Amino acid sequence: MIRFSLDKLMEKRNLTQKDIVEISGISRNTVKALATNANARIDFPTLNALCRGLGVLPGDLIEYIEDEKQ
Repeated sequence: MIRFSLDKLMEKRNLTQKDIVEISGISRNTVKALATNANARIDFPTLNALCRGLGVLPGDLIEYIEDEKQ
């Protein structure tokens, strides 16, 4: 499973969703959806804005968690 880990980065840096909106210029609704993993996808311009604003690489925001075997 691929997981967007903006929430972990926010916690590590003590940032709020409002901070992310101000840093990145992304809409509040998009930041909220990304921070709560409510999105099934992310657009490249959004990922670019987050990377630029937070000074991170895409791999810092996306993590792979192995699926449970059935």
